[in-house]
Order: sequence, then C-alpha cells, then structure tokens
Amino acid sequence: MKTTKTLEFPDATGCGAAYLENDADERGELVTLNVGPSHPATHGVLRLKLVVDGEEIVSCDPVIGYLHRGMEKIAENCHYNQFVTYTDRMDYLAPMSNNIAYACAVEKLLGWELPERGQAIRVLCSELSRISSCFLGTGVYAMDTGAMTVFLYAFEEKERVHNLYEKICGARFTSSYTRIGGMTRDLPKGIEKEILDFCDSALKTVDEMERLLLHNKIFIDRLVGVGVIPREMALQCGMTGNNLRASGVERDLRKTNPYLGYENYEFDIPVAKEGDCYARFQVRMEEIRQSVRIIRQVIKNMPGGPIWVQLDKGILPPKQDAMTGMEELIRQFMVSTQCVNAPEGQVYFAAENPKGELGFFLDSKGGGIANRLKMRSPSYCTLSILPHLLPGHLVSDIGAILGSFDFVQGECDR
Repeated sequence: MKTTKTLEFPDATGCGAAYLENDADERGELVTLNVGPSHPATHGVLRLKLVVDGEEIVSCDPVIGYLHRGMEKIAENCHYNQFVTYTDRMDYLAPMSNNIAYACAVEKLLGWELPERGQAIRVLCSELSRISSCFLGTGVYAMDTGAMTVFLYAFEEKERVHNLYEKICGARFTSSYTRIGGMTRDLPKGIEKEILDFCDSALKTVDEMERLLLHNKIFIDRLVGVGVIPREMALQCGMTGNNLRASGVERDLRKTNPYLGYENYEFDIPVAKEGDCYARFQVRMEEIRQSVRIIRQVIKNMPGGPIWVQLDKGILPPKQDAMTGMEELIRQFMVSTQCVNAPEGQVYFAAENPKGELGFFLDSKGGGIANRLKMRSPSYCTLSILPHLLPGHLVSDIGAILGSFDFVQGECDR
C-alpha cells in the first residue's frame, strides 16, 4: 500500500513573486542576456539565453551540451562491466546510484536476480547516495539564497557519507563499487554501527537546517510563490523525482515499480501540492529523513549469504581460487576481457535516483557489448521546463529556481 507524507507550507500572500505579463505596447527595449555557461547560479556549464525587459524575463532558451562526452556511444564500444566506471561521471553527486541502476538494467537483460544480501547492500548504497546528494543540493541551494552557514552544515554530512564510501569500497567519489551480477566486495566488519551513527547525525543536521531556514523571512520571500510548476505542466515536461512530487504527483519508482526488494521496507513518499521553490526544498529535506528510515531497516534486517549471482560463468571467481586454480584463472580472464554472453533482446530499466527517474534502454545482439544504449536522464527532462517557467519572473529569481531543481550537468549532457 502506498503511503505519503504531505508537507505544510506558509501562506504565499505577500511572499515570493507573482508577475503579470505586460502587453507588447507596454514593453520597453528588449535586451538579450546570457547567463552562463560559467556562472555559480547555473550549477554547471549551463547557458541560459534570455530576452529581458528591464529585470523581467520575456523568454528563455537553455543551451546545453558543453559537457557532452558521448557516453551512449562509448557504451557501445566497451563491455558491460567496463562501462560501470562511466556511470560514475553522470550524476557525479550520487555515483553509486548510477552504478546500481545500470547494473540492474544489464541484469534484467541477462535474467539474473541478486541474492537477498546483494540486494540489501545495493539499497543501502543507493540511500546513502540519496542522502549525500540531497544534503549537497539543499546546502548549495541555501548558499544560492544567501545562507552560508547551512551549506557548511550540509557539506559536513556529505563528507561523512564519503568517509563511509571509502571504508566500503576504497573510493570516496567515483566509487565503481557495482559489478554486473553483484558488488566488488562485501561490507567491511563493523561498518553497520558507523552507518547508524551517521543516521543519527544526519537527522540532527536536518532539524538544525530547518530551524535556520524555514522560518527565515528572507528565505521564505525568495522561495514561496516563485517558480510555481502546476501538476499538469510537470507531467507534460516529463519531470520526475522530488520535483514532480513537489507538484502534487505521488510517483516514486521504489513504491510504484519496486526493485531490489524496496517493497519490503516501510517509508513515506513526501508530496506537496504548491509546486514552488519552497515546496521542492521541503520535499528534498524530507527525502533525507525517509532514506534514514530505510537504511535503519536495511541494517536491522541485513540477511546473510552471498552478494553475487550464483553462476559459474559471467562472474569473477574468488581471488584465492583464481590464484590457485587453472580453470578459475581462465574464467577470470574471460570475464575481465569479454564480460558476459548476453542474449539478444531489448530491455528498459528505471531507478528512482536522487535527481529523478534514471533509465537505461539496452539493445543487445548477443555477446558482452551492447548494440545500442540510451539513457533517460532526469536532469535533461527537468531543464526542458525552463522556457515555459522562467518568463514572467525576474532575473534575480533565476538562482532560486535553478537551485530548487537540484540538477547536474554531467547527467544532462552525458
């Protein structure tokens, strides 16, 4: 059964901005203004080509592609495991979530299902990534609107997640922890207590951030009633994740299309109906609390057993076996150079990532390399709403609106 948590918001009367479009005869001289691609408020190499009438935005043309690296074509020229490292560089604020979503898509093509412990570890890593991404997103957003202290609080919690990453897989940022059919290694002993301690710290920090911001008049005036996205517009523009739920649409793939055993965990879907910048900020803060809830359940009910799909082919053998047995050594060589022998077919898998729905479409002609790979990037779809949303707002609202989307250009441009 789906559960939601509806958030409460202050009255928008007298707060935020509500602009009326001027008639053509009343307009002054129109000026073309470029915001970005090198600008702190654009959160990456995004260029906004604006036409402004004084301080009011008349039209907006977002220009993307400055960070384009041709990842989809690269995926068609390396085997499935080799491409895991490239997924780190998409949403580089939540690399493990990308790894896991991609691996799940390939495993769907292969017809593999992870053992329960392998699924639980992936859920744990995904929710840690969600917390890290949401902390950074809300902290930077607070700095966009003039609250430097909150950014420092949030960044400290993000660093704690990276410390946990380092102990789990040896890397802090581009982790590449996932493999097709499992994870590179099991959780280290004693990490569970450290994760639970982090959960306690994260909740205290969220409460402190809300005390600093949610009753601050400057923060409220800049967010409430600004960048309002009606439910219908959000759906038509393909928005997903927190940005969609802030407009009143109760859609979370972990609930509607559960994967990795998410149906076994109790958590709420934060939903708001206002659809403004304040609503998106509130939903993202509540996401942290719900992820902590899931992590605690994962730790409490962590099953034993293997973390890899139990197959002889397509899976790396234990290192000790590869060093002492000829058959295992040959198998390691084959998996490392050719990966798996996938069947022919087409699959699509989507995961609920911190930025929204991250989807992978795979077309296979057999073998260990995809014939075609296409990505459904949530940040790309989010930015498509800007030409419809920004006109009528002031130039000073751009930072508040863009920051409320919590997008990342590495994933948008790919």
